[in-house]
Amino acid sequence: MNLCRKAAVLCHPVAMKSKYSQYYNKSLIHSYYVFAKNLTTQDLDKRIEDKKQLPTLNIVIVVLCTIIILENLLVLIAVCRNKKFHSAMFFFIGNLAFSDLLAGSAYIANIFLSGSRTFDLMPIQWFIREGTVFIALAASVFSLLAIAMERYLAITKVKVYGSTKTCRMFLLIGASWVTSILLGGLPIIGWNCINNLPECSAVLPLYSKKYILFVVTIFSIILLSIVILYVKIYLIVRSSHQEATNSAAYALLKTVTIVLGVFIMCWLPAFTILLLDSFCQIQFCPILSKSQMFFGFATLNSALNPVIYTLRSKDMRKEFLRVLCCWGVLQSGRPTDRCLVPLKSSSSLEHCTNKHEHQTTPIMQDCTTCV
Repeated sequence: MNLCRKAAVLCHPVAMKSKYSQYYNKSLIHSYYVFAKNLTTQDLDKRIEDKKQLPTLNIVIVVLCTIIILENLLVLIAVCRNKKFHSAMFFFIGNLAFSDLLAGSAYIANIFLSGSRTFDLMPIQWFIREGTVFIALAASVFSLLAIAMERYLAITKVKVYGSTKTCRMFLLIGASWVTSILLGGLPIIGWNCINNLPECSAVLPLYSKKYILFVVTIFSIILLSIVILYVKIYLIVRSSHQEATNSAAYALLKTVTIVLGVFIMCWLPAFTILLLDSFCQIQFCPILSKSQMFFGFATLNSALNPVIYTLRSKDMRKEFLRVLCCWGVLQSGRPTDRCLVPLKSSSSLEHCTNKHEHQTTPIMQDCTTCV
């Protein structure tokens, strides 16, 4: 019976058309979900009917994504409004915050366009819905890599605070977004499973299993590269005999350990599901039908990144309070115009920049309050 159902889907009329002409065929999504989820048409219709109401898990994810958007927006405002944060490292943090803000927005859009609404979408809309999430995830991962590369170059090259560093900063940020858009846009360009049902993912039924395996492999390589870069940073710093440098090394190592630990903790379950999806069919791996729980847990990473990268800076915490004061959230009995008073510098990052601006030998600057 199951083989007959699959044969019927494989011979569905839409499969006779060209791949790109099917991007506007609404009936295609229903057919591909039936096959990829190993369901009958009646079973899928029943699930659609049951999912017309927003599940509790989705409500929790929407609330979490709202928090993600607000806290990353706070980071961006703090970086933009205060000239003291107009340095390369804070711009990288701002780029990470923007990618996480985009991720939160994409997750919310994904929630409200999923469930029963999925089958009201055309394939091209489905690709945009899922591709935006992949772009945001890739941008966040590439931002972490860019920060690691910047830190490594900063301690291995001399005169890193000149125009060369600014150029490098914009190149890294630009490259991270171009690569992310390309990576997330591959399915809509043509790397999908339309007209090739056996290659369809059970988690994302219009995506090719090979594409999902490719993305997970790329992200794993990036994560490994970040680990290698920071291990090299730590070894370089540890080889120095300066007391201040050693203190900075341990502060840096602590921050990096937290960042990598949280990233692995949040995304490892989702990556495991995607890897399982690449090699296992849903009838043999029923846990694939619970993938939404794992992706919901992964959204925590976008909420925790601002906490890790910014709240370790005393100046950033002060700026947060000033922004909230200007919004009227925290008045504390102070006049509103006090919120606009320029923030006095107490950042080790800025002191470090001034102190080592004309340094002629590589040195680990004592500016690791944020990274």
